[in-house]
Amino acid sequence: MNRNQKIALGCGGGGCLVLVLLVIVFVVLVFAGLVAAPGLYSATRNSNDNSNYNSNANTNDNLNSNSNSPSSSMSDDDKHKLFQAVGITKDNDLILRVIRKLGFGSGTSNDYQEFVKQHFPWAMKNLGFIQSVNTPEKGRAYVEAHIDD
Repeated sequence: MNRNQKIALGCGGGGCLVLVLLVIVFVVLVFAGLVAAPGLYSATRNSNDNSNYNSNANTNDNLNSNSNSPSSSMSDDDKHKLFQAVGITKDNDLILRVIRKLGFGSGTSNDYQEFVKQHFPWAMKNLGFIQSVNTPEKGRAYVEAHIDD
C-alpha cells in the first residue's frame, strides 16, 4: 500500500472527521473558558468576583462600543456563523468586537455562557459552513462582510 492509499484510508475511515470534531470541541472549550488559550481575552477581560456571606459576584462590562450595537435582528444561525468565523481569526480585538456585537458585553455574562453551550450542537449541524471559514483569512473576510448586518 503506497502513501496516498494510506492517507485515503485514514480519511475514509472517519479519521478526518474525528480531527475536525476535535478542533471544534477545542474551540468551544476555549470560548467556554474551560481551556486556557494563551493571550485570549487577557488584556480585554475584566471581571471581579467577590465572595462573602451573600455570595455577590460583580462583573465590569463597561467597554466602549462605537458602532457595534447589539444586533437583536440577527438570527441565531447568523450569530453562530459570525461567532465561528471570528474564532478562527485568533484576533482578540475582533473577537471582542463580535462578542459585543452579539450583545454579550465582554463575554462574561450568563447569556454568553449559554450561547457558547449552544454553539457546539450548532457546529455539529453546520460542518459545511465551518469548512468554508477554516482559515484566519476566510474567517476575517466573513466577519468583515457580515459584522454590520
